[in-house]
Amino acid sequence: MKEVRVRFAPSPTGALHIGGVRTALYNYLLARQQNGKMILRIEDTDQNRFVPGAEDYIIQSLAWAGIKMDEGVMEGGPYAPYRQSERKGIYRQYAQQLLDSGHAYYAFDTEEELESLRERQKAAGSDQQQYSAATRLQMSNSLTLGAVEVKKRLDAGMPYVIRFKIPENQEVHLVDLIRGDVIVSTTQLDDKVLMKSDGMPTYHLANVVDDFLMKISHVIRGEEWLPSAPLHVLLYRAFGWEMNMPQFAHLPLLLKPDGNGKLSKRDADRMGFPIFPLTWKDPKTGEVSKGFRESGYLPEALINFLVLLGWNPGTEQEVFSMEELIDSFSLERISKSGAKFDIHKAQWFNEQYLRAKTDQELAAYLLDGLQQGGISCSTDKAVQISSIMKERIRFPQELWEHGQYFFIAPSAYDEQVISKKWNADAVRVLTAFRDAVQKAESFDASVAKNLLEQVTTSLQIGAGKIMQALRVSVTGVGGGPDLMMIMEIIGKEEVVSRITYALEHIHANVRQS
Repeated sequence: MKEVRVRFAPSPTGALHIGGVRTALYNYLLARQQNGKMILRIEDTDQNRFVPGAEDYIIQSLAWAGIKMDEGVMEGGPYAPYRQSERKGIYRQYAQQLLDSGHAYYAFDTEEELESLRERQKAAGSDQQQYSAATRLQMSNSLTLGAVEVKKRLDAGMPYVIRFKIPENQEVHLVDLIRGDVIVSTTQLDDKVLMKSDGMPTYHLANVVDDFLMKISHVIRGEEWLPSAPLHVLLYRAFGWEMNMPQFAHLPLLLKPDGNGKLSKRDADRMGFPIFPLTWKDPKTGEVSKGFRESGYLPEALINFLVLLGWNPGTEQEVFSMEELIDSFSLERISKSGAKFDIHKAQWFNEQYLRAKTDQELAAYLLDGLQQGGISCSTDKAVQISSIMKERIRFPQELWEHGQYFFIAPSAYDEQVISKKWNADAVRVLTAFRDAVQKAESFDASVAKNLLEQVTTSLQIGAGKIMQALRVSVTGVGGGPDLMMIMEIIGKEEVVSRITYALEHIHANVRQS
């Protein structure tokens, strides 16, 4: 049985889109399930679009997501180099092979001649303005020029490209593992450039040559590459490699949350969520785009979210470990239709994974945030806070953002709570409760609860009527985890101090009962 070998082959033209992470993930899952190999190949043949730092960004993003490579630009391997710009001599050799066999030709057309072709096609009412079997004999190429003239131009160093000679009036048939039979007439295909005037190959030539030489068994890539698949099949035939052609699987698009169109960075920016795995600073514009990692998403949560954007496990299970995904994954259960990018579902997954973490693991996030803010905190206290906050957070940073009152006494108070709940009864209970706490020999959550019950009973005021006023005096906000535990964590002296401050500073808002 043929070894499963898959590749993720991004171009270093900017930050890695989250859709690219999903493509890499599907490749990775198939490789791991089939005990195959996962390869990272950098397709940097388009030097005009090359962006410094993009390759390192891609490598770091995949590592953060837990998508590990067996071969590639960092790991090396038997088919190195894995960076296409370092393989130019290889592509030139195979382009020459196509020239020699008559499957490719030199084209010397200038920009003016190509524009003239397009204008003639438009004037003729053609739906397709392309350099193809129908037009190539009208152009300046080695099919129309004599051998002597071609040699003369080559010897003179005249600019040229090498184009693939699409066969006339044939049907190209391929079986896509997701979409089934795909049949395209060669009349719909143009004579694509294989080698550019700068001596660099185009995606089409480099992609096919590398996939063959690296023994790739499955090409799993985005739907946008489906129109290129017939050309790639023809290239395999022209090289005589059809028996070694990989199986194709073209993944569905990631759609906007409303399902109308492909998800773009502009959409993500407008709706306020990330679209890149890590924060990216564009070296040309200086624009900074916050990543999923820096927004507080856990890599395992993001992976779980992404895998279900197009793949259906066939069960009701939603939360999967990477090991479970590897066991369950199959290309056959990938949908043909696009998947809506529901950021709220991504947040839900993040909640599930945070809640599954131990209090000690969450405390590490909290301590890291506190350290950055210059606030000291014992590990035991951080564990206590994490324990009572974990059911109320979606992101690790919210341990600090929503729990600042554990460390900083409030100086402002929830106005809605003050206007509705701060009254004479509240003042009476808070005053008596503060005094009782101050006199207590020991203090924890159970002591606080008992003291509050004693005070409200003796004053004949229901605890429910004053609970929010007590909470806001201690924390400044009207909601949160168990108030008695909050008071235990911040300690007796701090509770007394905060209630005293609140009683002194909220007189103007007291409502007489």
